[in-house]
Amino acid sequence: MSDHEDSKNNLFALGEGVGSKVERIKIESAHLRGQIREELAQDTARFTEDQVQLIKFHGMYQQEDRDVRQQRKAAGSEKAYQFMIRSRIPGGAMTAEQYLIEDELAGRYGNGTLRITTRQGFQLHGILKGDIHPTIHAINEALLSTLAACGDVNRNVMACPAPAASRAQAQVQEIAHRIAMHLAPRSHAYHEIWVDGEKLDTVTLDQEHESEPIYGPTYLPRKFKIGVAFPGDNCIDIYTQDIGLVACLDGEQLDGFTVLVGGGMGMTHGKTETYPRLATPLCYATVDEVLAVVETIVMIQRDYGDRKNRKHARMKYVIEEQGIAWFRAELDQRLGHCVQDPREVSWHDAEDHLGWHSQGDGSNRLWFLGLFVENGRVKDDDTTCMRTGLRRAIEEFRPGIRLTAQQNIILTDITEAQRRPLTTLLASYGIATDPARLGTRRFAMACPALPTCGLALAEAERVLPMVTQQIEADLQSMGLANESVSIRMTGCPNGCARPFMGDIGFVGRTKDIYNIYLGGDMSNTRMNTLYAPSVHLNELAATIRPLLALWRDEERGRLPGESFGDFCYRVGFAYLRDQQRALA
Repeated sequence: MSDHEDSKNNLFALGEGVGSKVERIKIESAHLRGQIREELAQDTARFTEDQVQLIKFHGMYQQEDRDVRQQRKAAGSEKAYQFMIRSRIPGGAMTAEQYLIEDELAGRYGNGTLRITTRQGFQLHGILKGDIHPTIHAINEALLSTLAACGDVNRNVMACPAPAASRAQAQVQEIAHRIAMHLAPRSHAYHEIWVDGEKLDTVTLDQEHESEPIYGPTYLPRKFKIGVAFPGDNCIDIYTQDIGLVACLDGEQLDGFTVLVGGGMGMTHGKTETYPRLATPLCYATVDEVLAVVETIVMIQRDYGDRKNRKHARMKYVIEEQGIAWFRAELDQRLGHCVQDPREVSWHDAEDHLGWHSQGDGSNRLWFLGLFVENGRVKDDDTTCMRTGLRRAIEEFRPGIRLTAQQNIILTDITEAQRRPLTTLLASYGIATDPARLGTRRFAMACPALPTCGLALAEAERVLPMVTQQIEADLQSMGLANESVSIRMTGCPNGCARPFMGDIGFVGRTKDIYNIYLGGDMSNTRMNTLYAPSVHLNELAATIRPLLALWRDEERGRLPGESFGDFCYRVGFAYLRDQQRALA
């Protein structure tokens, strides 16, 4: 069947007026080609609306500099269009050479910064349309890819980034990579447009016949996210994934995975049919069968996800509304056998892997070093030359690179002899290697928000440092300086920095106005809850301040080691509000 006939049949299957506009764009795109190549050649600053949807699958978003929107509008000028290009890096693992290519591209074509994402990828911001092709081409030449970093497909597969200290840990990272490669779109369009038809190891091409055996011509109803966790360490926020795989060990050997399904952070203000949700245990899969289980779950979402309403299209809604028993029965039927019951999982922490850590024992002992990157933005500023210092360190020591789910970076495979000179070099650029010096910043995360994200309703990355400093000053004045408090901020409720997890979440509603969520936990196993709606940016820290005092002075007795989020959850919001009013 030709692509055209296939598209016609799928249009009919959707029904007249039933599928969303994006569904029709996908169907008519000839497997993601659309008119991208033709519009790329045009002397314009932007793509047309239909192509804007398709370029997401190729790893980019069309954006604008919203800081100058009104100025350009008053001058009668076109919007300041630019592009964000995202690299898909399974498990956040890359080589020193690949890092240096991304850094070089950030300077040559971007805005001079690199941004580590909350899904262990890299984003280049400020790319102009005429520079998209050389940027993506160079990324592929470095044996990285932007394919499926965005769009209605499985996106970057996350994994615990700590360098393997055992064969089981290495297998966890290998399986994350296998899943990423297996679920990559098979369309030739990406290589035709950006790699000039070359065959690279980042995706398998079949020159005989082009099809999408997993996705079909309509791909998925919405984005899809997968993460693989090592036992006990919830460093990748496993409960926020569409599919979360929690490794189970038999002694020192990897036996299989407890499979969680239906997590997702996004919601829409004022639409009760949208909500964040934690993933639910589904089944247990051995190492040999996990790939088939993952593929089948993806195909169930392909067939049952909502294609009418994109705000209601994630797999979490299928599971919430159909039920986990129905979902498991559907999985069994498609696999042709009954899956095993899920095994119980437990967590000791959500490690950020900062500081110096042994990378295993032996005569040739190696180390890895986790470095804090505020909000994931690798840049030079008045206090820290993070971008220059990292580049110098990576050029000189050639470590392995791992990006983390907390937007930080790990340098791996460092010898004992290299530790002191590396620490000295980083210190000369103001880059701290001791996480104890970071204070409250250590557990703070924000999405980019303004000025580039088209969905942003309020600031996030640019204002969170100020809010965090205010909260940290209050903690210090109350004698709580050694306490850990996690803070996450997003400029909208789509949840890219996972604000509905952790102790405190700030979620933008409109300019300078945020909802405050409280009551999550440091291990990221429990969602927080709306505590105070529509609080002005200047009042965020002030709203939290009396609650910190209650946490310190709680008359009913603060439990030993009780975190701020656990405290808020235990005593309840009615009590917190009553006490806050009494103190006002």
